[in-house]
Amino acid sequence: MAITNFIPAVWSEHLLQDLEKQYVGVAHCTREFEGDIKEKGNVVKIGGLSNVRVSNYQKDTNMSAPESLSTDVQELVINQAKYFNFQIDDINRVQSSPSLMSAALKKAASALANEADRYIFNLVGSTELGGDYEITSGEEIIDVILAVRAQMMLRSNVEPDDLVIEVSPEVATHILKTKLAIAGDNHDVLEKGFIGNLFGCKVYVSNNIYYSKYDGLNTHRCLLRSKRAIAFAEQLSEIEAYRPELRFADAVKGLYLFGAKVVYPYEIAVLNLNLPISPYENNYDE
Repeated sequence: MAITNFIPAVWSEHLLQDLEKQYVGVAHCTREFEGDIKEKGNVVKIGGLSNVRVSNYQKDTNMSAPESLSTDVQELVINQAKYFNFQIDDINRVQSSPSLMSAALKKAASALANEADRYIFNLVGSTELGGDYEITSGEEIIDVILAVRAQMMLRSNVEPDDLVIEVSPEVATHILKTKLAIAGDNHDVLEKGFIGNLFGCKVYVSNNIYYSKYDGLNTHRCLLRSKRAIAFAEQLSEIEAYRPELRFADAVKGLYLFGAKVVYPYEIAVLNLNLPISPYENNYDE
């Protein structure tokens, strides 16, 4: 794609489509509140209603007066602004395939998706449900998930198929090593990060799950949540192609805005799983 063929609206759509394919954490957020986001600092209004009371009905008896539902408006602040700015030298463009710029934009989408996912996974520090757990086996991880899942279903009346579990690669490995079967199907396998179903909940793995290392343990901040617990809003605010003044190259820059908010706090649980550090593991940084 030469710079002369760059149509911002078309390439914005392509970039957003590539972002959707790369999301894990963002993919499990509610997106219904996205609006016309112009710049960092914009606020998205999230409206909610109180619960509806249900009463007994008696024939030939007047119903009570209609109750007034209270409204609860929350604000989601667009507080994240990320940009990319890359160039492709004319010599490289001539010597490689015509899709080089498209490939570069896919790389940009992947990098932006990682930024958004990391933000989601770091959004919640602690919750009423969940907690800290010393873990030595996959069976213990599953026991924790089952216990917190039951609490959430009782507390918030959430169905298992409305819940997702997001874990780090190491935690996923422990789960997959257990004797308990994790079921999947061909359709589910198409989802980014999906590794199977666990007692009705879909399990996803992501490299962006927060972890820390301390005193011989790796703490993995895994999430069990409903698909509406976190609201996310985004906007690819700007994308444009240009020729750098001092280079024979095509360049593209873009501005990506987003924000997120926990809107149903009783439908999300942080599971701080503390696993011993294996002598074979040296990829966890402080």
